[in-house]
Formats: sequence, structure tokens, C-alpha cells
Amino acid sequence: MGARNRELWNLIVVGLLMSAGFASVYIARQEQVSSASLTAAGFFFALYLVAHLVARYTVPYADPYLLPLGGLLTAMGLTEIYRLHTDDAFRQGTWVVVGVALFSLTLIALRRDYRQLESYKYLFGIASILLLVLPALPHFGATVNGARLWVRVGSLQFQPGELAKIFLIVFLAGYLREKREVLAQGRIKDYGPLLAIWGAAMLVLVETHDLGSALLFFGIFLAMVYVATGRAVVVGIGLVLFVGGCAFVYHYTARVQERVQVWRDPYKYAHDQGYQTLQGLYSIAHGAFGGTGLGKGTFTTTAGQQIIPYANTDFIYAALAQELGLIGVAALVLVYMLVVLRGMRVALMADDGFSKLLAAGLTFGFALQTFIIVGGVVRIIPLTGITMPFISYGGSSLLSNFVLLAGLMLVSNLSNRP
Repeated sequence: MGARNRELWNLIVVGLLMSAGFASVYIARQEQVSSASLTAAGFFFALYLVAHLVARYTVPYADPYLLPLGGLLTAMGLTEIYRLHTDDAFRQGTWVVVGVALFSLTLIALRRDYRQLESYKYLFGIASILLLVLPALPHFGATVNGARLWVRVGSLQFQPGELAKIFLIVFLAGYLREKREVLAQGRIKDYGPLLAIWGAAMLVLVETHDLGSALLFFGIFLAMVYVATGRAVVVGIGLVLFVGGCAFVYHYTARVQERVQVWRDPYKYAHDQGYQTLQGLYSIAHGAFGGTGLGKGTFTTTAGQQIIPYANTDFIYAALAQELGLIGVAALVLVYMLVVLRGMRVALMADDGFSKLLAAGLTFGFALQTFIIVGGVVRIIPLTGITMPFISYGGSSLLSNFVLLAGLMLVSNLSNRP
């Protein structure tokens, strides 16, 4: 069976799983199966069938599992968002349509040779900084939960940092491919442009209090430098600088102090800053091993108030853990691990330095973002406000992950092409 046919069969399985998920929610709510669940699953499958046909035409030799895995994560997210808030699910469905369109356009536009992006690496680096600056501008930026990371234009609100992440990875892949030999020698002057772009990004992120993205960008930067140079000492120096920077930011930023204090002892702040963290932990504990079942979790009081604030965005993992249990969310984490596994395999099989670094950067960014949000919810690390890839409610994150998926498939296609 060919790669694209395997992809199609896997998408059919994803569509069936989504039908079962929506049907479970309908049964739990109304004690009957509605045709709407089949309609939603049918529309979802038709949408991914379009993505499959575009992939069949543009990247026929690409990895056959990346698109189905992304589809499975998206289906799980849509099902849980629908269970939490019906209106948000319809809006998220609209963003999935836009995301599939952007995925298809990316494949079509770069199908001949995506490596031409390397010629514009400095433009991508500058563009990433400009995108990060946008939320700090007056009349454009919007502060949400203490972080100024949104841009509002009329009724449209988006998070430019998600796209900036992709642009920064393209810049790092191009620059490190060109300078990897001189960088391996460890001369400080060769790291100048690299540190300038990265430093500007860090300053903007700290200024806007978007500390989750700051951690994500820093991690991507270190990982890609290590992949390019193979020098562990660079990672060690970077971690020392990171610890020093964290201490400095903690001392001067009240928001960081608050997050660390809540992380260390959420029960002390149970009635204010620690309320969300504790409710998330209680939700996970309530799910136990087998979960309550889709549609049967407890997320609102008898008065209709939300028990877990922002359950469909920051804390959707806690909601899934309650309804799917430890077994279900362990399977979810395994799906994320499979995406990372396939992405790293794509990087290893790539023939040129730019492709290797691009695939490794995209994959590591995906993995680190997942770890940061899940680790924050279960208190491995302090909580940050980034989203869970493909699952959390939000258009900006969803669109950037569709572009990330398209990038990995482009690299995979070039590597596997006869």
C-alpha cells in the first residue's frame, strides 16, 4: 500500500473516532444519538479529505502519518471544546477550515522547493521581531490575564507570537546552516547576529509578560544551536544564562513572582491566584484511571458558573483528564510523542543542513510547547499561558500548527522523493 493510501485509511479511522466522540457527548447530554454528531464528523472528514488530496498532489512522498496524527489531535480538541462550550466549538471549526486552507496553500506555494526560504532568512528574523512587537504597540495590543500578547483589529483578535515562532525557526535554520562550521569553533563574534535576533525577541517577550513564549523561544534557540554545532558547552552556557535571567525577572516582575509562589504552594492562594491550578488538579484527580466518560465531567456549578476558569484554552488537558482518565490522557500524550517521533525521523532523513535544522526546529518547538502547557497544569513547572497544540481553543495557535505540519511534510517529501 502506498504512503498516500495509508494516510487516507488512517484519516478514515480518525473520522470514525470523532463520530464516536461526538455521539458520546450527545448521549451524555440528551440520552439519544443525534444525526448532528454524524454530520459534524462527516464535515470534519471531508475537510481532511481535501487536505489529503492536496498532499497527494503536492507532496506524494511525504510521511503518511503526520496528517492523520494532526487530524486526531484536532478531532479530540473539537470534541472536548464542543462538550465544554457549543459556541466555541463552532468558532473553532471555522478556524479548522481556515487552517486546512492555509496548510494547503503552504504546500502548493512551496511544493517545488521550500529551500528557497533560506535566501530570505534575515527577512524572516526581522519579521519575527516585528510580529512580537505588535502587541506592545498602543491601540493594537490587548492585555489578557496579565499578558500583553494579543492584537485586536476591529472584531478580529489574534496572537502574532504564534506566527513569529515559525518565522524565527526559519531564520535560525538558514543562519545556522550557513554558519554552522564557524559557530562550532566557538568564537563570540560569529554568534553576533544570532544573539541580536534572539535577545530582541526575549526583551519583547519579557516586556509583554508573555513568559510562556519566552521559555518556548529560548528552548527552540538552544536546541537548534546544539543540533547545528554539536557543542554541549553552548547548551550549558545557555542554561546558566537562562537561570540567571529567570532570577532577574523573578526579582523585578510581580507576575513571575505570583506564578512561582502559586506553583510552590497553590493551597496558600486557593481563593485567588491558586484557584485555577487547584481546580485543574481536582479535575485530574476526579478522572482517576478510567475517567467519567465524554460528556459526564463536572465543569459547572449548579448556578452555571465555570469551575475551572479557561477550561477550553489553558486547562483543556485537565478537562480531558477528568473525562478520559489517566488511561485516556496517557494515550493523548503518546499521540503527541508519535508526532515528535515522526518529525525527528523527518529531520534525520533530510539530505541538506537547512532541511534538517528546519524539521528539527519545528518538531522541538511542537514538543516543548506541549511539555510547557501539560507541565504547568500538573505542576511540574510554573503555569504559563500558552496553548496545547491542535487541541486548545484558539485560532492563532491552530493556524501556526497547520503551517508547522505543512513544513514537516514538505521536508519529508523531498527526503523520500526518488
